[in-house]
Amino acid sequence: MKDNVAEEHLYLAFSHQYRDSIFPLHTSISLFLLSYCDCKLFKVFLVPTGEDVGDQCVTKNLAGDLEVHLISRCQLPVVVQSCSLPAVVVKDDKFCRAGLSVVLRHIIQKTFEADPSKKDILALLGFKKTCLKACAEVSQWTRLCEISIPLAVERFLAGSPEHCQAIPPDILLFERKLGEPVRVHNDDKIRRQKLQQQKAGAKSGVPELGEEAAGEVHEHPPSSLELSVAFSKLLAQEVPDAVNREAPYIRRTKTSDLPLLDHVFAEGLYFTVADLVLLPCIHQFLVSSKKQGKNLVNLPLIASWYRRVQEVPGVKKAAGKCNMEFLQLPELMSPPEEQLQNSTSVPDELEEDNEDSHFIGGPRPTMTKLMENGIEAKFSPHPCPNWTLDWTSLPSAVSPGEGEV
Repeated sequence: MKDNVAEEHLYLAFSHQYRDSIFPLHTSISLFLLSYCDCKLFKVFLVPTGEDVGDQCVTKNLAGDLEVHLISRCQLPVVVQSCSLPAVVVKDDKFCRAGLSVVLRHIIQKTFEADPSKKDILALLGFKKTCLKACAEVSQWTRLCEISIPLAVERFLAGSPEHCQAIPPDILLFERKLGEPVRVHNDDKIRRQKLQQQKAGAKSGVPELGEEAAGEVHEHPPSSLELSVAFSKLLAQEVPDAVNREAPYIRRTKTSDLPLLDHVFAEGLYFTVADLVLLPCIHQFLVSSKKQGKNLVNLPLIASWYRRVQEVPGVKKAAGKCNMEFLQLPELMSPPEEQLQNSTSVPDELEEDNEDSHFIGGPRPTMTKLMENGIEAKFSPHPCPNWTLDWTSLPSAVSPGEGEV
């Protein structure tokens, strides 16, 4: 590390090791990102949550040649002791960055600052660099990636292996989100290209997903326009000219009549830090499910996403450093619709928490549930009924609906 660059310390919690991961999963996720970015800018400390942990049992499965130090909770800087790990602090400074998304975004930004040629690393932050930027309290997507799925997988792994456990609702919710239409910047152009591809496939009698894009360097070449666009960006390649040309009738088609885009990665078409957050979690869930003999036919989209992420340049290398052995999943067919509804239903609470709707006031759903159970609240008049706020005149960042997905 250069002398003129302030040394930064990264503090990660450590409870135990299980197979090829370190727990809590937030720690495995952080180490995986460091490996993917090939980042050695941080001095990494593991902070045991238990009584006594020897150095040997926490060093054999860490990321490659990454140097890791073991310290106790009482040795943490004062500013970190009251924070939830992971956390990053500049040495001898009083400013602390805490929380998984904040720390991961900081690692990405520091990696790019140290080597501006790593534009693929900066691209992990997504369009306008906003991926996982909104905190979990206001963003349903950040909450699902940062909190809900890691906790759900940890609980699933802690369950008794003798008993067949149900698929966690948050995993089912992720499966459902992978099936939702994709909206991305400039998607009108891509959707017109998809329409042209569909028309060309219909004229030639070839199924629209039957053609494979040439020139890709991964094992399974993309079979749709979405995959072509996604991997062209990953490999810093231009989409072939034949795809860019649009027929006049394609240009005249109304936007509302264009085909919707399908998910390629977690947030849509492009590979982001959200995929790197979810990968260690979903990997552990799939490994455990396979050991239990669980049938994953109800998770075809997650299985496809899991296989696709493995083909991203750098992911297998990072997995090798972290001693993560990917599963080779077979192609999964979607089950009958009736069976899917019965076995992959998401509880009403999760549906209400994650539905895409306008902000209607936080207390209302809660008050409705209370009243349905015979609990009635007494309301007093507002002390200043004439006070109103014109939200349209204020910055969007202070709006109660900001961060809705």
